[in-house]
Amino acid sequence: MSDPSAPPSGPLRGLRVLDLTRVLAGPTCVQMLGDLGAEVIKIEKPGSGDDTRGFAPPFMPGSHESAYFVGVNRNKQSVTLDIARPEGQALARRLLAGCDILVENFKVGALAKYGLGYEQLHEEFPGLIYCSITGFGQTGPYAPRPGYDSLIQAMGGVMSLTGEPDGLPQKVGVPVADLFAGLYGCIGILAALRHKERTGQGQQIDIGMLDTHVAWLANQGMNFLATGENPARLGNQHPNIVPYQVFATADGHVVLSIGNDPTFRRFCAAFGLEHLPDDENFATNAARVRNRQLVTDTLAPVLRQHKTTWWVERLEAEKIGCGPINKLSEVFDDPQVRFREMVVDLPHDAAEGGRVKVIANPVRLSETPVDYRISPPTLGEHTEAVLGRLLGLGAAELAALREQGIV
Repeated sequence: MSDPSAPPSGPLRGLRVLDLTRVLAGPTCVQMLGDLGAEVIKIEKPGSGDDTRGFAPPFMPGSHESAYFVGVNRNKQSVTLDIARPEGQALARRLLAGCDILVENFKVGALAKYGLGYEQLHEEFPGLIYCSITGFGQTGPYAPRPGYDSLIQAMGGVMSLTGEPDGLPQKVGVPVADLFAGLYGCIGILAALRHKERTGQGQQIDIGMLDTHVAWLANQGMNFLATGENPARLGNQHPNIVPYQVFATADGHVVLSIGNDPTFRRFCAAFGLEHLPDDENFATNAARVRNRQLVTDTLAPVLRQHKTTWWVERLEAEKIGCGPINKLSEVFDDPQVRFREMVVDLPHDAAEGGRVKVIANPVRLSETPVDYRISPPTLGEHTEAVLGRLLGLGAAELAALREQGIV
């Protein structure tokens, strides 16, 4: 098993995080902090733990650990603690005395019932950075509501933008609302750490999934603000650039991404379409956007003449953006993905062969690289070690707490 006592090497080494999160948004945030070197103590409910331990199948090969849980819980020490009970709350506060950061994604006000709300802790721990990730933030008419990824994708507008023009609105195939909330939470924590370095002052970071979802509407959100018109669903086409879309080939599909007029001219010159850039309907990107269907109908027969690999090779030779639509088996076998080591193999006693594969952290730091030191933990794996090391609890005390169901 990986050694949680091994000293971290990342830029956040020396910092300690109390992790009161579960499912995806919060764990994503905290895993990033752990990957960057922070010591993470993940608090889980005795007997059941993080909800995602039960989000299976699939399980990791040869284990009872769900793939979902394993994906966002490395570099964390699992401590079982019932914070609904006064004894558990007292232990949590003792742990907080040695922590720099608390991250939670309970419903608004839920932790206050346990004496662990921000206002309750701020006076006792003025330097504590307290990050709250919820569906709708700490304020506003929707604050009490629970937040779920597909719900936020719907309410935040992205589903109205995704899908074929004559089809149903579609959610994105991965839980982007959760993931973005977690990453924005991490950004907020890093900013708060800088403020604390300068002033010694902690603060609360209020992350609402709906807020972060609206924030990443990006060009589509700005298109609406500029025109007052709801953008239409365009399937695999781009709202502001043409051609920038999927085309059928002789044996599959290819993504063609032509981002400017010189590239369009180069494309046309290379593939027997020299006359198109002189046509006013094709001459500029603005003209091509206005004549989107004409451009698509003109290029589609050309792309269907050859196989995907033929197009990828020749478009790359012309330095024109293109690529196949890979299945995940092809993604993880891609030479670029393999070269960049985007899959990490970690020791794990509960898994087949004593190892688990996880998706790597994509942040590359030249001097303080990401640190993969602790495998995704089994439930309560580090309870005795952490409470003994940090709180000085002896074997008899720990046995009594376990007997009472507090840990």
